[in-house]
Amino acid sequence: MNIPQQKRQLVFIDDSGDPGFKIEQGSSSHFVIACIIFDDSLDAEEAALIIKKYRRELSWPDQREFKFNKTNKKLIKELLERVKSATFRVRAICIDKRKIYSHELKNKQDSFYNYAIKEVLEKTTTLNHASIKLDGHSGRAYKKSATMYFKREVNKKSSKIAKVRFVHSHSDVLIQLADLVAGAILRSTQDAKTDHKEYLEIIQPKIEDIWYFG
Repeated sequence: MNIPQQKRQLVFIDDSGDPGFKIEQGSSSHFVIACIIFDDSLDAEEAALIIKKYRRELSWPDQREFKFNKTNKKLIKELLERVKSATFRVRAICIDKRKIYSHELKNKQDSFYNYAIKEVLEKTTTLNHASIKLDGHSGRAYKKSATMYFKREVNKKSSKIAKVRFVHSHSDVLIQLADLVAGAILRSTQDAKTDHKEYLEIIQPKIEDIWYFG
């Protein structure tokens, strides 16, 4: 199936929390994978431009990232307010790791990470020959095996994935957007935080689905 490049779906994926299971020793209780889905490359360009313009307003260098855990929360709220005018949708999985019992998932972080991504992509029935971009992960061997795993598992019934690429977040503002959205979802699980509802409320109109696993 030959889909024009400008019409090819683009999906940007990042996570929040950590894939470790030593919760009593500081691992996060939840793990989030967020997918930012654009059905047209022009929509992706417009969203990226909003983020780049805001970074320029802040007089930040081009390589400085927006990251949920490191960026001033007032700036995150402002950016989310601005970018929600762009055309995209969010699908995510939020896993309560205390409800995971699989030995392999609990003891192999790559397996758990890949499983979470696979699950959310499998449940996104509207994907069609999409180009997937994920935040960079160390190791060529991992990238090759993960790419094969995603294509094999997600494309069982239809050709949802055309291409998988790992990119560095500092050079891709839409991966940074995925980081902020994943962080907003994770924060919403942290009831002890006074701001736990605020970020997700801003982007709620863009949320197509959050699957709460566990």
